[in-house]
Amino acid sequence: MTHPMTKEDFPVSNIRHFLEPGPIVLVSSQWQAQTNIMTMGWHTVMAFTPSLLGCVIDAGNHSHSMVRNSGECVVNIPSASLVDTVVGIGNCSGSEVEKFKAFKLTPGKSEQVGAPRVEECYASFECRLHDDAMIERYNLFIFEVVKAHVAPLADEEESLHYRGMGEFMLSGRSIDRTELFKPSMLV
Repeated sequence: MTHPMTKEDFPVSNIRHFLEPGPIVLVSSQWQAQTNIMTMGWHTVMAFTPSLLGCVIDAGNHSHSMVRNSGECVVNIPSASLVDTVVGIGNCSGSEVEKFKAFKLTPGKSEQVGAPRVEECYASFECRLHDDAMIERYNLFIFEVVKAHVAPLADEEESLHYRGMGEFMLSGRSIDRTELFKPSMLV
């Protein structure tokens, strides 16, 4: 049974605590023989065919220019067991630290893009820049996923979801409503 809930004022600067969209990802990039990895919490699926992914990469982030110049990246999904690595990567700059070495991560060869995959992650999506119209104004990159690599037991992994202020939430149990799903709803 549903019921009205009492609410209190909340700082608008902290609403990400409730709205952060999907799992934390590690975005790997390469430009002119230099590689980098950044921690990202803001991304969203924008279309199914072609498979489009929107990602905000702030202009102050070292990865911004690398991805902008190459037009490519790999979006990697780490499991919850990598939480300290995820935080460490997010707390340093690729202009000062070679992150694959510093965090003992394995760069894997991608098939469709020049950027390396992060082999310790359970999913890696090779991406090419699809639309750059919103980069300058909003730092919003729209990528097309051109190749996906997913571990056979990926559904058993717990993903990290950032709630702001250094707090993470783990993916939880699933609720199956496939009997109610109508594929026509995706059109």
